[in-house]
Amino acid sequence: MATNNVKKSFIIIIAMAFVVSMGTAVLAAPVTIKFGWTTAEGETDPYAIVARQFKKALEEMAPGQFDVQLFPNRQLGDEKEMLEGLSFGTLDSSVITNSPISNIAKPFQVNDMPFMYANEAQAHKILDGPIGQKLLKSLEKKNIIGLGFAEGGYRQMINNVRQVYMPDDVSGIKWRVMPNPVYIGMFRSLGGNAIPMAWGEVFTAMQQKTIDGLEIPIAVIFNNHYYEVAKYMSLTNHTYSAICLLISKRKYDSLSPDQQAIVRKAGRKTIEVQREMNKENVKVLIQKIKEKGMKVNALKDPAAFREKVKPVYEEFRDSIGSDLLDSVLSAVK
Repeated sequence: MATNNVKKSFIIIIAMAFVVSMGTAVLAAPVTIKFGWTTAEGETDPYAIVARQFKKALEEMAPGQFDVQLFPNRQLGDEKEMLEGLSFGTLDSSVITNSPISNIAKPFQVNDMPFMYANEAQAHKILDGPIGQKLLKSLEKKNIIGLGFAEGGYRQMINNVRQVYMPDDVSGIKWRVMPNPVYIGMFRSLGGNAIPMAWGEVFTAMQQKTIDGLEIPIAVIFNNHYYEVAKYMSLTNHTYSAICLLISKRKYDSLSPDQQAIVRKAGRKTIEVQREMNKENVKVLIQKIKEKGMKVNALKDPAAFREKVKPVYEEFRDSIGSDLLDSVLSAVK
């Protein structure tokens, strides 16, 4: 009888150990995060750097807890589609250009105002401070958590008609712009023919001469091979391109409080590293673009461009919010 009791106790202990081990295995299963972006996965592509650095930061801060799966080149859709996925919770995380975000949260238009930020350091100070945090907080109404503003770099004009030195050089050229009223207004104020177009259509449109040019950051020009379809790059620095590191609220809410804190910490680390990497990359990419055959020039009179685009500020004052616009303008002075 005693032997049977010993056997029963042994079986119970084994069974309990199995249950505990299974529970531990379940707890230890990594959280899958599907991360999408629209541009290339090149070494110096600013969006790709964000994706890789976010994955790296999570793996270093919480080994085995996260499985970040990367999907470049519009595999999960254009930015409009990915924003919808983040909002619905069908996409976990992404890095998305400020302009498409402003289509669902109008105050983000402040970052797209032409010639707003004098330099990267000025942009970082504002975007990392109360103004930037207020913008990111507003996305929660769309079921999206903003982890911070990474850097696409200043946007430049590239085209096949002429080099841009003065505002009149923009005139008459068919420019692809992001489907965003600020960019349409900016190029129209400079006399250009603004053609809204989704990113995935642009390279082919350049090849087929449906458009004459577009405006994108230097690293995106190089990593997406736009030197193959455009002759001229003019260093206009007309808009500082903020790109946002985002995670769906549905995914975020599924995490434990500790994991949520790790995600936010990883986001801050990602942005810090990515900005520095982008800064160093841009220094060498201009020369590489020249070596690929593009003719590169600086503006002759940046003040003339600023004067031309002044009406854009007042056009979008109401949609941005007058107090917010004035706060940023005061800060950049």
